[in-house]
Amino acid sequence: QVQLVESGGGLVQAGGSLRLSCVASGRTLSTYTIGWFRQAPGQEREFVAVITKSGAYTYYADSVKGRFTVSRDNAKNTVYLQMNSLKPEDTAVYYCAAGSSALPRTTATEYDYWGQGTQVTVSS
Repeated sequence: QVQLVESGGGLVQAGGSLRLSCVASGRTLSTYTIGWFRQAPGQEREFVAVITKSGAYTYYADSVKGRFTVSRDNAKNTVYLQMNSLKPEDTAVYYCAAGSSALPRTTATEYDYWGQGTQVTVSS
């Protein structure tokens, strides 16, 4: 079992940047594919980005492609989500999730472990 803790959220103006971190404990992070999801008030949780176990493959939602970058440092048991050119519609609680599949899954139900989330608010 693995425990995940997100951090790095906050309030930022449109056009600004934030870097989210997802730190794992309990098991080595390198055994999991890590996905980032977000959920805005009144909306369903949606896929944002995913990085495979070795970091060799990444995939992004169209809404964040070219603005967000996911990376991982398995030695530090940490996955990052660099968010640039933020927009008000990026406002949400951001979650990282760990899954055992080697493939870059984009559906929330395919992940087994979740963090508690970190709030990102982008003002216009």
